[in-house]
Amino acid sequence: MMNTASDSPLVSVITPTYFAERFIGQTIDSVLAQTYSNWEMIITDDASKDGTINIIKKYEEDDSRIKLVALETNHGAAHARNISLQQARGRFIAFLDSDDMWFPEKLEIQLYEMLRRSWAFSFTSYITVDENGNDIDRTIQAPKQLSYADMLKHNDIGCLTVMIDQQQTGERYMKPIKARQDYVLWLELAKSGFPAYGINRPLAKYRELTKSLSSNKLEMAKLNWRVYREVEELSLIKSLYYFSHFAVNKLTKYSS
Repeated sequence: MMNTASDSPLVSVITPTYFAERFIGQTIDSVLAQTYSNWEMIITDDASKDGTINIIKKYEEDDSRIKLVALETNHGAAHARNISLQQARGRFIAFLDSDDMWFPEKLEIQLYEMLRRSWAFSFTSYITVDENGNDIDRTIQAPKQLSYADMLKHNDIGCLTVMIDQQQTGERYMKPIKARQDYVLWLELAKSGFPAYGINRPLAKYRELTKSLSSNKLEMAKLNWRVYREVEELSLIKSLYYFSHFAVNKLTKYSS
């Protein structure tokens, strides 16, 4: 697809880790397997106390494109991602968490579409797998386009699929909040005039870890409400309007 140097910009892969020794090797392997080779992977470890850092160091020794930043104090995922973003040299930014994986063509296909269409912000469909990497037989489809208002109603963007062209958007960082930092960044981009364009092809694998689905859904609802009221500073009426769409979307998703 891309044959010239001008068609092969550097992609910086942003990966935070924390107690990730069980999965980080598979995550890195999925980046090493990419058909597009002009990338760097900046992994910021958020003060893990298991074997995560030792695993990453072995990969770093074998491939200079992999770079480890080891934090001495735990600050949370937003801070770890921002440290990686500060180190990034690429025009394009791609996000990949330490328990997720990409299909080999992910970067090549997505970068080709972004360059061809002059997109600043894109995402793709993805599949879900269990803790052992087995397919759960559920694909999260990527809509063609999402505006700011669309994203307030439902967030169909998987962080593991996002790619941003910083030549267009400028440098972007995640807000130092405990959760939903990625969602807030997507809203910020869309509000700044960069809608998200979807590629309806599954190019990544999201690992669902064992946890209480009911408590997670309730917590997610609380977090979304806080985003509406405290981050986006929407009025009560607007917050209720968008929250109702969010709730119906989630009920439909989990009942299907």
